[in-house]
Amino acid sequence: MQIWVDADACPKVIKEILFRAAERTGTSLTLVANQPMQTPPSRLIRSIQVSAGFDVADDEIVRLVNSGDLVITADIPLAAEVIEKGGCALSPRGERFTPENIRPRLNMRDFMDTMRASGVNTGGPPPLSQSDRQAFANHLDRLLAEMAKG
Repeated sequence: MQIWVDADACPKVIKEILFRAAERTGTSLTLVANQPMQTPPSRLIRSIQVSAGFDVADDEIVRLVNSGDLVITADIPLAAEVIEKGGCALSPRGERFTPENIRPRLNMRDFMDTMRASGVNTGGPPPLSQSDRQAFANHLDRLLAEMAKG
């Protein structure tokens, strides 16, 4: 199993949780971004820099992800493609994307895009809270334990 991180927009505190989890569980972790990423020295942790452009990092993750891998992303279309390939997807807020909930989330995302395009200010997501960080860490631990069992 491999962990892939859609790293351009991933909060630093979430990356730090991931670095610790990779070391603790012996799981390979790869950050994918269109800018250079700092990673701790580790045989398990690496980064891939892709060229700039819309969805270039997402496309690289989809190309590389395998069934059973875990992808950390807030990008709902990316999560849908990961699920389609048999992977798991978890948001930096600890929300697990599943085959059961991804379609309604895509529909809501598209609806909100339409609202924004028509001039409605929908606001952005709230800042990452301590409870979001805790939810992420808890879900990550559970997923890693499930995936380790096979």
